[in-house]
Amino acid sequence: MDRRPGRGVAELIAEGQRSFSFEFFPPRDEAGETQLWKAIQDLEPFEPTFVSVTYGAGGSNRDTTIRVTSRIARETSMTPVAHLTCVGHTRAELEAILDSYLAAGVHHVMALRGDPEEGPRAAWTPTPGGLDYATELVEMAHARGEFRIGVAAFPEGHPSAESLDADADVLVAKARAGAEFAVTQMFFRAEDYFGLVERVRDRGVDIPILPGIMPILNLAAIRRQGELIGTDVPADVVARISAKDGDPVAMRAEGITLAAELCADLLAGGAPGLHFYTLNRSKATLEIFQALQITV
Repeated sequence: MDRRPGRGVAELIAEGQRSFSFEFFPPRDEAGETQLWKAIQDLEPFEPTFVSVTYGAGGSNRDTTIRVTSRIARETSMTPVAHLTCVGHTRAELEAILDSYLAAGVHHVMALRGDPEEGPRAAWTPTPGGLDYATELVEMAHARGEFRIGVAAFPEGHPSAESLDADADVLVAKARAGAEFAVTQMFFRAEDYFGLVERVRDRGVDIPILPGIMPILNLAAIRRQGELIGTDVPADVVARISAKDGDPVAMRAEGITLAAELCADLLAGGAPGLHFYTLNRSKATLEIFQALQITV
């Protein structure tokens, strides 16, 4: 029986609407909690399609993720999407987490294999009695008939993928297992996103793929993260940011401009929306919205 609530992302996009969504991570302390809720309050007036809340590395911060998504469900008008990963959990534990989400009124999950504690390039270590693939987690959540399910996508391929085609096969398998939409890892070339969409469409699957946007506010930090997850920071992007070296305000402004240009290219090319990695701050996202002339 299908007991999922309301319209999902796929239905909204099928109706011709665009999806705008935001991602947050579980706060580590009281100051972080204050910062998170300020960002949520600042962004709520934009009526996002959903807001997602991540797990920490290696599946940590599970209880905080549950608490934050529950509070969003109770105290805001926004739809929370709770991340759920295979890392470090048995099947029984995953079922119990899904029960916790339902009890909290959370019916949307982002089903991920997740990264080992050592990072996304580390060898996968199976959990006895657990799951090894995101597709299995999608199947588990989908079988309950109470969840709308999102999954991850990788415009430049997952670090462990044999090829871009093999990576597209994985996304297609997740869609066929019950995923309704996908959100990409950060990227900086529109052609990488459109290439992924084309590979998936060529396989006969029309799952909406939302591009994940991370503005470059700190070039060194973005480069480090890109190396970990297999995202390339193009030379022309590096050159534009580096030209402002020595002027932090100008460097940040150039990062916002680059992100806005990428967003405009994606929307013009037919992307069904945008998903912003906020780092628990609203300012950069709001500045991109202003540049795109997206208003409340």
